[in-house]
Amino acid sequence: MASQIPRTFPLSSSKTIILNPTTKYSFSKLLSPPTSLFRTHFRPLAPKPIITVPISATGFGGSFHQSKRSFRGGVVAMAAPGSVQKSEEEWQVILSPEQFRILRQKGTEYPGTGEYDKLFDEGVYQCAGCGTPLYRSTTKFNSGCGWPAFYDGLPGAINRNMDPDGMRTEITCATCGGHLGHVFKGEGFPTPTNERHCVNSISLKFSPANSDPSK
Repeated sequence: MASQIPRTFPLSSSKTIILNPTTKYSFSKLLSPPTSLFRTHFRPLAPKPIITVPISATGFGGSFHQSKRSFRGGVVAMAAPGSVQKSEEEWQVILSPEQFRILRQKGTEYPGTGEYDKLFDEGVYQCAGCGTPLYRSTTKFNSGCGWPAFYDGLPGAINRNMDPDGMRTEITCATCGGHLGHVFKGEGFPTPTNERHCVNSISLKFSPANSDPSK
């Protein structure tokens, strides 16, 4: 008769079970994986939080619509390093609520309602936030779009950046980062640059030619 040789079955790194051929065992228990294995390697993943970032949708050069946004979490204007740097709380004290909404939160005024839409007096248009000269009246023209239009800005006064959706080019004050509007090219206007700087009136402050632009 053949000798009965006990067999060993590894259960874990520290324990073994001696199997005797004459002994009946429940294989369902032996084949059941340790619960600690599932707790270690099959831990359910927690759902990732959904973060929404409101993006400004201004109406320059297209269908006009305006979105409301809260200050916290909204898109705000940023100044370039070495220029006028203020916290958003400081801007809220300096600017009116409507100026803050447009200059700092990239909002848009309704077409045809701006103070400077139909103004063609001689002078200089400055940033309403920091007073930096941006446009000369000689570059302003009547585009019929409902917002003040300029075909060029003063050298180095205006920055250009693509909107997050890549559809339009935003223009901002190079000194304080205040939102001005958008610039469009190739629209066929009879101007030297074939550009239209579509600017919110509330982003500007007009200084007549016979006045001191520093005031």
